[in-house]
Amino acid sequence: MLAGLTALAVIASGLAAGAVPASAKAPTPSPVVASDNGRGNVVLNMFQWTWDSVAAECASTIGPAGFGYVQVSPPQEHIQGTAWWTSYQPVSYKIESKLGNRAEFQNMVSTCKTAGVGIVVDAVVNHTAGADTGSGTGTGGTSYSVDNFPGVPYGANDFNDCRANITNYGDRYNVQNCRLVSLQDLRTGSDYVRGKIAGYMNDLIGLGVAGFRFDAAKHIPAADLEAIKAKLTNPNVYWVHEVIGAAGEPIQPSEYLGSGDSHEFNYARTLKSRFDGSIASLDEIGNGLLTSDRAGVFVDNHDTERNGETMNYKWGAKYKLANAFMLSWPYGSPSVYTGYTWTDKDAGAPGATSTSVPDASCSNSAWTCTQRWTEIAGMVGFHNTVEGTSVTNWWDDGNNNIAYGRGAKGYVAINNTASAVTRTYQTSLPANTYCDVVAAKDCSKTYTVSASGTFTATVPAYGALALHVGKLKTTQPECANDTTAPSVPQNVKATAAGTSIAVTWAASTDDCASPLTYEVSRTAGGTTVKTTVTGTSTTLTGLTASTAYSITVTAIDGSAAKNRSAASAAATATTGALPVDTTTTVYYSTSKGWNAYKVHYKVGAGAWTTAPGVDMAAACTGWVSREIPTNGATVTAAFTNGSGTWDNNGGKDFSLTGQHVQVAGGAITAGNPCEGGGTQGDASFSVNATTVLGQNVYVVGSIAALGSWAPASAKQLSAASYPVWKLTLDLPAGTTFEYKYIKKDGAGNVVWESGANRTATVGANGAVTLNDTWK
Repeated sequence: MLAGLTALAVIASGLAAGAVPASAKAPTPSPVVASDNGRGNVVLNMFQWTWDSVAAECASTIGPAGFGYVQVSPPQEHIQGTAWWTSYQPVSYKIESKLGNRAEFQNMVSTCKTAGVGIVVDAVVNHTAGADTGSGTGTGGTSYSVDNFPGVPYGANDFNDCRANITNYGDRYNVQNCRLVSLQDLRTGSDYVRGKIAGYMNDLIGLGVAGFRFDAAKHIPAADLEAIKAKLTNPNVYWVHEVIGAAGEPIQPSEYLGSGDSHEFNYARTLKSRFDGSIASLDEIGNGLLTSDRAGVFVDNHDTERNGETMNYKWGAKYKLANAFMLSWPYGSPSVYTGYTWTDKDAGAPGATSTSVPDASCSNSAWTCTQRWTEIAGMVGFHNTVEGTSVTNWWDDGNNNIAYGRGAKGYVAINNTASAVTRTYQTSLPANTYCDVVAAKDCSKTYTVSASGTFTATVPAYGALALHVGKLKTTQPECANDTTAPSVPQNVKATAAGTSIAVTWAASTDDCASPLTYEVSRTAGGTTVKTTVTGTSTTLTGLTASTAYSITVTAIDGSAAKNRSAASAAATATTGALPVDTTTTVYYSTSKGWNAYKVHYKVGAGAWTTAPGVDMAAACTGWVSREIPTNGATVTAAFTNGSGTWDNNGGKDFSLTGQHVQVAGGAITAGNPCEGGGTQGDASFSVNATTVLGQNVYVVGSIAALGSWAPASAKQLSAASYPVWKLTLDLPAGTTFEYKYIKKDGAGNVVWESGANRTATVGANGAVTLNDTWK
């Protein structure tokens, strides 16, 4: 709409009774063209940019920045004049405006589409040129006069009967049939007029246009717009209406949802009010407005930046903060505005004549070029990455500092004060080192999020920070072929408690700040066992009593090369002696080749187990085992395959004592065969699985080490590389097992993956790597 119109307040509104939802929320343009910032539905409103300058900017900046659309100024022929609003006074529907001709328009659409960007046209179909202009010649050479537009053609009968200006916005007839500041109001209830408007739009659709913004839509009955849309060659094309509702008025934005979305002016007004006061309640900004999937939102547009209704570029840092909020908050389809500087509200673009506008140039400070601002480009990428996630970890200080997450994909902090703020923020982000996309385009400013989701930062005065999983330090070009190893872990300490040893160390550093894992090696009696862990501590359990262990730690980075540091200096610890009240682990050789192994036993003078006994589990290559509570007493045992074949020591049974005891070929030997001759290695589980807030992923399986199918005993995987969950643990070499992944939440609810059980076998070298996808 034209500048100078009275600013009208928008009331809260919902779907009107009987309204049929049309296109909902601007979709991502198809086909999707990849960019470093991803691709989404953010609109860039390029006010008074020529078609040639839009095309060039699409290729150089807008496409690579990840914008989904460009909204262009009206392309139809219009009256001559240097003022910007002459573009909004149509003379014909010929594509011949002071911003370019048809060929240039077509080239712009094609160039932008190649860059992944769709074109949205600002469509002026409520009216033609103002009656106060009298007669003249349009920018394409077409003559016109009052009630006479031969270029369409329109005559007197194609305009509404009311020839006076609108005087009462409380009167629906007056608003939708009389003239908006002298503009000749089209009779959109006429099938002829509807056909001419649809023909204009079909022409643009044929040129490849992706959508339309309807100027002055509230002055057209909603039913007329629906009827026009029904005549389109593509009735599913995206529409968004300019409907400025106000309290007590009969015409509201919700009426127009039958043909498309509507712009929510109250959203922009609220941003102005909050950033001029307190932003602590911005989490309530969508309350009472159109539903998010039907709302177009903006910080400012060409009308509101001039009439004072909203913020504009003259607000400086606060304007950038408002845009950062809009692009990171999950409400509506966002539109970023770029235009030119002005002091005269009617002034046209820099250098404009009555029939032409020079190409925009971002080297000329007269053009605002917001699309090139670091903050805007960074937040477009943020929006594309976090789209579809909900708000998490909201925090505010009750005044002008807020912070919030977008699930496990992003986190934003905004400081609307004149002083820097330092604090530790709690996020739902996976542990990693993130680029601050507000501070720099080259990842020169980073923050490291801990395994518990926290990071400490200083947010500048009237500044913001934004982190998201699409911009990690490790994904930057300088880290693509990383060959530098992490630093050697320092301050390794080992503390024994019974048959367990707790190990801690100081975190290593890495040039690319990639997520580090650590390999903990323990050596005793010439045997070395390695365990891979995340974090900087672990507890080694089930060790041999009264045994000295030498322990080292090696850091491994997250690059494709898996660069390894040298081993740390060794720490030593000696496990304690076995207490009297203990268990005996019985190992039995699998040399007999049975299909199953069971042990039938009694402890001391106690009762025998129910024949044929209890299962023994795979321990390592060539051995099965069973841990038996003994309280220091002797175990009397016999072994069977469960199908009638027994090994009962020639009828004398076996007498077994000690912490570990092995039986092979009728001989009893003290010790753990898997600690010496057997091999235990790393089993690596990895599954790509998405979860909702509060859920974690576990693995459960057929062997005791995986919980024997009991969800309560399942092993939890780490979400550090979400959506890929990972776990590394020791499993005996040669073990064949079945397993599945499950999701559990804090309330104990369990979700099993579908399909048959998965199967795997630990290799002879003690290792198995499993890369799965949730099914």
